[in-house]
Amino acid sequence: MLKEGEPAPDFELQSNTDEHLRLSSFRNKKNVVLCFYPKNHMWGCPSKKVFEQARSVIDNYHSIKDLEADVLGISVDTVESHKKFTEEYDVPYRLLSDPDKRVCKEYAGLNIYGLAKRTTFIIDKQGMITKIFRDIEPKTHGDEIVAVLKSIAKVS
Repeated sequence: MLKEGEPAPDFELQSNTDEHLRLSSFRNKKNVVLCFYPKNHMWGCPSKKVFEQARSVIDNYHSIKDLEADVLGISVDTVESHKKFTEEYDVPYRLLSDPDKRVCKEYAGLNIYGLAKRTTFIIDKQGMITKIFRDIEPKTHGDEIVAVLKSIAKVS
């Protein structure tokens, strides 16, 4: 299990914009917010939490960008599913597809259904894991991310 203060393991995944993004490409340029979540479209309570969490991050997106950070959402969904989800809900950040579940498993772990556990990692410009949110309150999560990024900015 990954811990705060450790280097973030590198990976490369395809995004909803058809780019292949490598985590290490952000090093010395941007902080990175990795938001792992189970799936784009689910029924019932888990689906509501996915939308609440996405909305909270979207509502804080400009503040996050102003704090020199990029947001990347990651789930086991396909690139096509991510494209539909970002269009349907006006998601301004990129969603990465991890269909083989390798990155989701290494970072967030998998739930009993084989989907990523709802977890957010904040990685600083040096590639170190600064904060891990495992117990996420979806409605206020964007505010929590901004607060951590502000504390990183004060240290830099």
